[in-house]
Amino acid sequence: MKTRVILVRHGQSTYNVKKLIQGQIDVSELTEMGVAQAQRVGETLRGITFDHVYASPLKRAFKTASTIVDVLQKELPDTPAPAPTPMIKEINLPLWEGLSFAEAEAQYPDIYHAWHYDPLNCKMPLTDGTEFYPVRSLYDRATQFWQTILPQHPGQTLLIVGHSAINRALIATALGKGPEIHEQLGQANCAISLLNFAGEFGQGVQLESMNLTSHMGEAVPARRSRYHGPRLLLVRHGETEWNRQKRFQGQIDIPLNENGRNQGKQAAEFLQDVKIDAAVSSSLSRPKETAELILQHHPDITLTTTDGLKEIGHGDWEGLYENEIESGYPGMLQQWQTHPETVDMPGEGGENLEQVWARAIAAWNDIVAQYSGTDQPVTVLVSAHDAVNKAILCHVMGLGPASFWQFKQGNGAVSVIDYPTGVESAPVLTAANITIHLSGSVFDQTAAGAL
Repeated sequence: MKTRVILVRHGQSTYNVKKLIQGQIDVSELTEMGVAQAQRVGETLRGITFDHVYASPLKRAFKTASTIVDVLQKELPDTPAPAPTPMIKEINLPLWEGLSFAEAEAQYPDIYHAWHYDPLNCKMPLTDGTEFYPVRSLYDRATQFWQTILPQHPGQTLLIVGHSAINRALIATALGKGPEIHEQLGQANCAISLLNFAGEFGQGVQLESMNLTSHMGEAVPARRSRYHGPRLLLVRHGETEWNRQKRFQGQIDIPLNENGRNQGKQAAEFLQDVKIDAAVSSSLSRPKETAELILQHHPDITLTTTDGLKEIGHGDWEGLYENEIESGYPGMLQQWQTHPETVDMPGEGGENLEQVWARAIAAWNDIVAQYSGTDQPVTVLVSAHDAVNKAILCHVMGLGPASFWQFKQGNGAVSVIDYPTGVESAPVLTAANITIHLSGSVFDQTAAGAL
């Protein structure tokens, strides 16, 4: 029985437009565009029954939550009003609030640099002579919030409306990470993210999707102006017949089925206005065909392939159904589902996740390196598989094979990873597991088949 959390950042504010630092100062209001963005979130979430709505009490977030709820109540009048919740206020930046980003950088260059590149150790002097660690304090609040609210809502669906920094902290702490990855998560105005909790805080979580922006007319979030390294669009192949049947396929070269080809075409339409400069695929036919469908809208791009991105080798499990695996290898399937990092796939060609990590991340880093240092930032399409994509997403977030199941990857899903200054910079997970182009729903409704 999972607790489902839909997390939304507030809409565009007057301080956003002026490029002023907001923090906890409660002066900024939603712009007309910000209100319209909140209304679009409400339309996107219509029909979802929420058991509780939590909102930051700061005006820009609370107005966003109220606007969303107003739209939801047209169809579901019992949708609860937002509850103001101080724990999810924005980050406290007492030295900077009201300043422009340019002013903060000019007046406090060392603190500003640490804020972007060493958030764990970013500290600010206070008027009483003490020092304050704003990002550490933020993450303490995020942890406290999860520890407080999750026991109150087992199996329920929650809407949480906050801010850029607190939302990043909520996602990071849910994944078991701290301030060190704070700058490696994207949160656009009125973007939608989804988390599924297996129980209370620390008992397991899945990031179903993150930073969805297509309901606001942006297929993928805009690249930040200070980023000049490569952007990678990581796509999982469309559905195969074995996905639908929940058979383990691994490195057996199963082609797309009709639905999978349709998913590839839907992904192609979704990305048709996104500039793509290069494309790389796993050498297996299902991701290769998915990439070829997407590239029909980008005919000047030549697709290259690599064995490094092939799906995990399931060895003797390939071609089997779950009940056949349980019969032949008692208890091993449950071990794979609960402690995947401990499993060596049996038989010839079987791999463990350490091996998948090694080859997939090596291939990924080669792609990033190849497209770093260009005159203009480039966008690279990368088409691969469930296990490989999960390995890459874990790598981006500094997580290992034990965290394998924390990321969802639907057939035809798109994730976005930015490298701000190239291969040597920390990667940013800008968006994860976008599937709304396939069903119109924020929920991933693709086949929940075997890998």
